Amino acid sequence: MRLATTVLALALTIAGGPATAVETRPLRVMSLDQCGDQYALALAPDAELALSPRADDPDSWMREAAAGHRRIRPTLEAAIGFQPDVVLRYWGGDARLLARLEADGVRIVTIADATDFDGVRENIRTAARALDAGAWGDMLIARMDARLREAAPAPDAVKRSALYLTAGGFTAGRGALVDAILAAAGLANVVKAPGFAPVSVERIVMWRPAWFVLGFFDQPRGDWRGPGRHPAIMRAAQGRIAARLPAASLTCPAWFAADAAVMLKGRG
Repeated sequence: MRLATTVLALALTIAGGPATAVETRPLRVMSLDQCGDQYALALAPDAELALSPRADDPDSWMREAAAGHRRIRPTLEAAIGFQPDVVLRYWGGDARLLARLEADGVRIVTIADATDFDGVRENIRTAARALDAGAWGDMLIARMDARLREAAPAPDAVKRSALYLTAGGFTAGRGALVDAILAAAGLANVVKAPGFAPVSVERIVMWRPAWFVLGFFDQPRGDWRGPGRHPAIMRAAQGRIAARLPAASLTCPAWFAADAAVMLKGRG
C-alpha cells in the first residue's frame, strides 16, 4: 500500500499535480477590426491573439508585429470557436455578435473615436485595464508623450496655416484627431468647421494655405481619381507639402497619431 501511494505521489508530481488542479492558460484576446489589432498587439503581445483579416495590411501600423498571429473573421461562429476573454473593437462586430459575447461574460472594449491626445490616452488606459496590462499602457503613453515633445515647435515659432487633404477630397476641422495632430506640430488648421467634410477644388485653390498636409495618398488603389489628386490641387500644393501622412498613421485613434505630428516637425 505504501509503495502504491508513493508511486501515485511520484506520478502526480511528474504530471504537475493532481488532475483536479486548474491549468493556467494565456489570456485570449480577439480583435474585431484593424484598430483593435493595433491595441491588442501593443498591449497584449504575450496573449493568445485572434486578429482581424486586415492586421497585416499596408495601412496597419503594427503590421510587422502581426506576423505569426492567427487571423479570424469577426463572426459569431469564429468567436465561439476561439472563446475570447477580452474583445477589442473600434467599429467592428455586428449587434448579434456583441450581444452574444456580452451574454457569455466576455469583456468588450470599444475604442472611442478620440478627438485629441487626451482621448487617445484614455483609450490606452481603458484597453490596458481590460487586458491587465497597466505597465504596457504606461509605457505606450510615455512613448506617445515623448513623440509629442519631439513634434512641438519652438516657443517663439510663428504658426503657419495648413490644410489637411485626403486623396478622396476630404478635409478635417475642429473635433477631428487630425486637427490635434496639426496643432501638436504648431500648425494652424485653415478649416474651422467641425468634423470631416468634402472640399471643392475651387475652394482649395482659393485658400492657398502655407502648407498642405496630405493623407491616404500612399494607397495607390484608393481614390486614384479622387478630387484630392486633381491637377489644379497638385499645382497649388507644389513646393508646399508639409508631409504625406501614411494611411497607417491615420486609420485608428491611437498613440501613433503622435508619430504623424513628428512627420510635420519644422513646418510650423
